[in-house]
Amino acid sequence: MATVAFYTLGCKVNSYETEAIWQLFKAHGYRRADFESDTADVYVINTCTVTNTGDKKSRQVIRRAIRRNPEAIVAVTGCYAQTSPGEIAAIPGVDIIVGTQGREKLIEYVEQIRAERQPINAVGNIMKAREFEELDVPSFTDRTRASLKIQEGCNNFCTFCIIPWARGLMRSRKPESVLAQARKLVDAGYMEIVLTGIHTGGYGEDLPDYNLAKLLVDLHQVDGLKRIRISSIEASQLTDEVLQVIDQSDKVCRHLHVPLQAGDDDVLKRMRRKYTTAQFYERMLKVREALPGVAITTDVIVGFPGETDEQFQNGYDFIKKIEFAELHVFPYSMRTGTPAARMPDQVPDEIKRERVAKLLELNQELTLAYANRFVGEVLEVIPERPYKEDPKSGLMMGYSDNYLNLVFPGSEELIGKVCRVRLDQPGSEYCHGSFLGVAEEPVRRLPEEAAI
Repeated sequence: MATVAFYTLGCKVNSYETEAIWQLFKAHGYRRADFESDTADVYVINTCTVTNTGDKKSRQVIRRAIRRNPEAIVAVTGCYAQTSPGEIAAIPGVDIIVGTQGREKLIEYVEQIRAERQPINAVGNIMKAREFEELDVPSFTDRTRASLKIQEGCNNFCTFCIIPWARGLMRSRKPESVLAQARKLVDAGYMEIVLTGIHTGGYGEDLPDYNLAKLLVDLHQVDGLKRIRISSIEASQLTDEVLQVIDQSDKVCRHLHVPLQAGDDDVLKRMRRKYTTAQFYERMLKVREALPGVAITTDVIVGFPGETDEQFQNGYDFIKKIEFAELHVFPYSMRTGTPAARMPDQVPDEIKRERVAKLLELNQELTLAYANRFVGEVLEVIPERPYKEDPKSGLMMGYSDNYLNLVFPGSEELIGKVCRVRLDQPGSEYCHGSFLGVAEEPVRRLPEEAAI
């Protein structure tokens, strides 16, 4: 039996796509090998190009695979492969280069290499792609939560971001395909579906008379689906229509990841973000009306070119005003080929590090403050695994619908069931609680007016 090993760099979408590529190899009789400890017949490296560092790490991993087995077939895919196929082709030992489209042909390319041993560069012009690439993942390592990719590409062209050039323009998955895959995942035993994509909230912008709000309504008709989680959504895409669906829903999780990137209007303008702080704040007020107790998490870039101490402080104060439940903080990292890389007044690394430290300290305060609000409340938790810090402790862990990571007494028999857990002790990483029993099935559903 031939073996294939994978290495994934970058985001959760890349992880999803690696799993989808594995399904292709699995269907053709391959056994999955461990990249670090096994010697494989085929190596697939799924690359990242979001920063210059991502490019460098991708090249390092490619060379590691070639060294591990010089006779193996080495295939490189993902965002770095899409934007810089020439750089990858210059690495001796690379056999196949596929970008972010056409990966369903990977098995065909592997067989072609075996027959001809001539390198294949299958990277096309991603900006011409108009069809969503159908790559399904029927099962995940996580036994309770499944990702469902609904969208590809981005039309925003933020000044710091290379992703539109790596992923192309917005392409939405056909609603019939999304719903069919959702039903398969529920039939496979998954309790929660995470809607994911490169610009998830933009789903439907390229479809006639269909959008994210209508998709959410249709997903409510999938029998057995208990939770719908949106992986990330822009503030401008939290439309009144989307918020109305969320307001009526018993399945949409009380957790929304809404990227802020900067809390100062001048910095937002230089980033070419499509909102002001006032508009962002107004949307968050609406979100909290629709989803009381919602956990709003966000991404923040510090040290963007030209960011002054005053602008950073404005952002710091705005973040406190919003009261996010969690921050993902990134120092600005120059990406060659983007407008921001050519901007004057690049911020020194030392100042970036200081600003990151300040926001990480604030993050601890915000996370604990959010958890404190729920002490004594009974939350619905779907246990995922034994407590990872001490698997033999008799404790289980899982996320509540509002994204609190709860640890509580229980056994693995509870995995996949909706449990009622009282939050007793808050924490910035884990909250501890008491198991009160298995919850009853939810009964309220949205009207079927938009159902397919």
